[in-house]
Amino acid sequence: TKQIGNASQRLNHSNALGMFLGMELLLSFKPLFLPLYCLLVAVAGVGNSFLLACILADKKLHNATNIFIGNLAAGDLLMCLSCVPLTASYAFDSRGWAFGQPLCHLVPLLQCATVFASALSLTAIAVDRYIVVAHPIRRRISVWGCGAVVLGVWLISLALAAPPSLNTRYLDLRPNGVNLVVCEEFWPHRGQLRLLYSCFILIVSYMIPLLSVSISYCAITITLKRHALPREGSQSQQRWSQRRKRTFSLLVASVLAFALCWLPLQVLNLLLDLDPDFHIIGKRYVNVLQVCCHLVAMSSACYNPFIYASLHSKVRMHLKGRFRS
Repeated sequence: TKQIGNASQRLNHSNALGMFLGMELLLSFKPLFLPLYCLLVAVAGVGNSFLLACILADKKLHNATNIFIGNLAAGDLLMCLSCVPLTASYAFDSRGWAFGQPLCHLVPLLQCATVFASALSLTAIAVDRYIVVAHPIRRRISVWGCGAVVLGVWLISLALAAPPSLNTRYLDLRPNGVNLVVCEEFWPHRGQLRLLYSCFILIVSYMIPLLSVSISYCAITITLKRHALPREGSQSQQRWSQRRKRTFSLLVASVLAFALCWLPLQVLNLLLDLDPDFHIIGKRYVNVLQVCCHLVAMSSACYNPFIYASLHSKVRMHLKGRFRS
């Protein structure tokens, strides 16, 4: 959530311009970055809108796994349509933040919340997959129950995402004769709390989803082997290698895409928290690196529709029907 120049923890009116030291270098890449941001918004917007429409329109897709995947798509759509355009504008506008004080606090809240919501949704899918296989007789969670889980995911995500928003400051330097508006995080105690929070994000964003998928995969495999009779082993293996394997492949692909896309930005932010004086990364290159990593992180919103369509026959059927019509 620290988009541009977030490492300047002791920013004030007199040294605010220091965090834009690499602005000239960043602006030289503007013809490259802006089309990529536009392409990202277009692909993610169309793909996630179509995925949501498929899930909402087809009652056969109204089950726990698909509802949680729909929640992923909704979060990605929210992020790419609200956070990405404003962040890209802030990155390349030499006048700084141009969207007012309320959005200055809202954008980091939404961006961070969508990260937590994605991680928790992927965890919910992994748990649901385990319950389906390990307890096939147990009644599946209802649509209303899934709605309650989704609501809980977003409430928890917004609560976990609150610290960056609460520590974001809106500084209008125009009354002081500087044509610049700053919207940045300023954490107390020389950024030590920010460092702790960065570590917390790494654990929640990566450890929890990856561990949940790994544990679920192992538990499912053990359960299938335990309940399969010797002469029925081939049938059990076939069932696993077809529908359940496709569903679990979808989950694994989604988790890997999410984790790999967000890893560069999270590692960069952690480095800047550990090195507030820019000994590891020079000030001149910080802005460009942050925009590169931010672009990769935001691209995570593009992949789930393609992953889901490639592994789900009903979505492919809807897609073919759209093209035929």
